[in-house]
Amino acid sequence: MALLDNPKFRWILHCGWKGLCPRCGKASMFAGWLKLAKRCPECGLDFGFARADDGPAFFALCLTAFPLTFFAVWLEVAYSPPWWVHLLTSVPILAVGCLGSLRPFKGWLVASQYVNKATEAGTEGLWAKLEERDEP
Repeated sequence: MALLDNPKFRWILHCGWKGLCPRCGKASMFAGWLKLAKRCPECGLDFGFARADDGPAFFALCLTAFPLTFFAVWLEVAYSPPWWVHLLTSVPILAVGCLGSLRPFKGWLVASQYVNKATEAGTEGLWAKLEERDEP
């Protein structure tokens, strides 16, 4: 597979899915479950560049919740269980699957932004002016 042979792609997966700093790959980029740290404690990388926004939720819904919903539908169609069976199976599987995948998806997006030096189109000048301002 050509994509897996790309060292840039492998580094993004390694750091992103493990939640490691995309510069040094040693310390965690997270200060909480989904909250990014201000800086990497190992190399000092400022995580102010990271703009994951709704990306992790989008990927968790599309890549995690959508397939897991098929399990709940299959269970209903195949066995027509009482509602409490869905409460004990489908709801926890969906909750754990979606909440558990948010952090790896956010780490992957932040690592991708750093490695690819991603910025919004046409905003480089605005970001440069913003970074020059003194903070109160």
